Amino acid sequence: MDDVKQLVTDIKNGNIKPIYLLMGEEPYYIDKISEFIEQTVLAEEERGFNQMILYGRDVAVEDIVSNAKRFPMMAERQVVIVKEAQDLSRTFDKLDDYAKNPQPSTVLVLCYKYKTVDKRKAVYKAIKKSGVVFESKKLYDNQVPDWIKRVLSPRGYAITPKASQLLVEFLGTDLGKINNELEKLQIVLPKNTQITPEHIEENIGISKDYNNFELRKAIGARDSKKAFKIVQYFADNPKDNPMVVTVALLFNFFSQLLQLHGMKDRNPRSVASALRVNPYFVNEYLDAARNFPMRKVSEVVALLREFDVKSKGVNSNAVPQGDLLKELLVKILN
Repeated sequence: MDDVKQLVTDIKNGNIKPIYLLMGEEPYYIDKISEFIEQTVLAEEERGFNQMILYGRDVAVEDIVSNAKRFPMMAERQVVIVKEAQDLSRTFDKLDDYAKNPQPSTVLVLCYKYKTVDKRKAVYKAIKKSGVVFESKKLYDNQVPDWIKRVLSPRGYAITPKASQLLVEFLGTDLGKINNELEKLQIVLPKNTQITPEHIEENIGISKDYNNFELRKAIGARDSKKAFKIVQYFADNPKDNPMVVTVALLFNFFSQLLQLHGMKDRNPRSVASALRVNPYFVNEYLDAARNFPMRKVSEVVALLREFDVKSKGVNSNAVPQGDLLKELLVKILN
């Protein structure tokens, strides 16, 4: 995020490069940066003749170079934005010659999503020398809640740790999807609101009581009544609660417990850092470690591997996933 701020600041200050290669697994910042360049580098009256949007699937590298070499009309610069540039991956190397000697009056933006250009290749080195390379890396699950907090803060909102966790569990690490849901909340909630699980349930439709986060918590506390209630809800709503996701999250949880059992330092800060979890949830992990000795945790990890395969249809004889999940829960809590 700091790299994004610096890039935006440079452009605002007039330090504009002739080529921007925006690449990486996380498309959110690639879109945001290209949109910023599209909206700010040229004045509105200049864009009609001097701003062009191309798509990788529709053009060849030669077309991009031809457009980039044009001179602007009645403006200091022209902007050429190539969206979905990853569709040109087989011929992307052909940009090498242009990158070595780019047109100074052109701002060429290459949006190379979901993958990266090989950093050993001449085209990458040429772009980096003459322009800017920005790599948008995918965030880990444990990094997304902090990202949500940092995104909301300048907009005048706060969010509880549990609410952040709900969004991550339901939407994964797709920052674009998460941002869309946050924008929906901003429409209905006044500024200076702290977003809670109740707000998310009411406005996004994610249940604050029946979700994988609450199931994990119930299992860790050995609260069998609550755990079976949640699993029954999952069985009744299988499309919204696929077993493969639940098993993956539980596997991650018990793997973390295995790591916790191997730690000598149980200081909350040390635990939060080692397990890569929000300090808010550390007590939950410590309680679960007391309820599940190391040997039992090892058994559960093996169980989860077995049921992961079954949840994908292997050796399960068409057993409904709700029934599989109930069987798994019985074995975990026994």
